[in-house]
Amino acid sequence: MPRQSPFIVELSPAERAVLESTSRRYSAPYRDVIRARIVLLAAEDQENTEIARRLDTPVQIVSKWRKRFFEERLAGLAERPRTGRRPAFPPSARRRRQGDRV
Repeated sequence: MPRQSPFIVELSPAERAVLESTSRRYSAPYRDVIRARIVLLAAEDQENTEIARRLDTPVQIVSKWRKRFFEERLAGLAERPRTGRRPAFPPSARRRRQGDRV
């Protein structure tokens, strides 16, 4: 029997509206859509394994976003600054240089 998550997600009407809007937006980054869908399914009392299966995502990822939302609400779903060295060239410059080669 699968283990139940200790992070029970209950959404306010405003949070649900924001998450549903994000999950349906075609122009939203894929990561934001998946995070919104994870939280919406968690609010329906789905287990992490079932959410992972439905979204074709690793269980660890589902667990991470469920916990983050539980602890920080919508702000927890935002992208955080990454550590490490920044790229020397912006992505647009890299694309342009690759396109110049023949």
